[in-house]
Amino acid sequence: MNTQTTSPENTARILIINPNTNGNVTHSIRQLISSITPAGTITKVTSPAHGPYAIESEQHKKEATQHVLTLIEQHNTESFDGYIMACFDDIAISEARAITQAPVISLAEAGMRSAAASGNLFTVITTFEEAVPTIKKLSTAYGLSKRCHVVATGIGVSDTAAQTKQAEARLHEAIQEAIRLKSTAVVLGSGAFAGRATALQKRYGIKISDGFAEALDYTLNNLQLQKRA
Repeated sequence: MNTQTTSPENTARILIINPNTNGNVTHSIRQLISSITPAGTITKVTSPAHGPYAIESEQHKKEATQHVLTLIEQHNTESFDGYIMACFDDIAISEARAITQAPVISLAEAGMRSAAASGNLFTVITTFEEAVPTIKKLSTAYGLSKRCHVVATGIGVSDTAAQTKQAEARLHEAIQEAIRLKSTAVVLGSGAFAGRATALQKRYGIKISDGFAEALDYTLNNLQLQKRA
């Protein structure tokens, strides 16, 4: 958990959930969140004790949704002010919003809305091919489909998180293709890419995000709006 010293009444508490059980992914997310959590905020990164190691099918998604909801219920006593689903999907989003008044957002929505802010073409780079239709469907739901190009590296979540030689080669090829398509932003569409955006942005000179900072900003901004209401 990352804790900043502040008065309890002004402290925002955010729970970040990795819906799969891959410890490497959760560790990378925890390191990233620790580095970007602003003062006056407490963040906790967790993942279900049970469920799919990688969410790569509809059945995996259904299983993960139930485990995520159980996890939220288990953390009820900690009184979190917001929830971030650390995946590029809508896993447990609607269900979580139905059981809490706190802001709930996924990396997908936060990342894509931020990338679309310029009004130009942006590219989402995801992992396995089966994720592409889901992300396209999400972009349509957000009203962004006309400006959103979605590609997959063809590499699974586990190998992507492990940064295998093939996974890295496919990722860099995808970024280069996005640049050729004149995308003005790239969104890394998987929690397996956590912590990669800054270095890749410096290398390629194009806006590259993974949705984490954007999801934190969304959550904290919504909490401020709630306080003013």
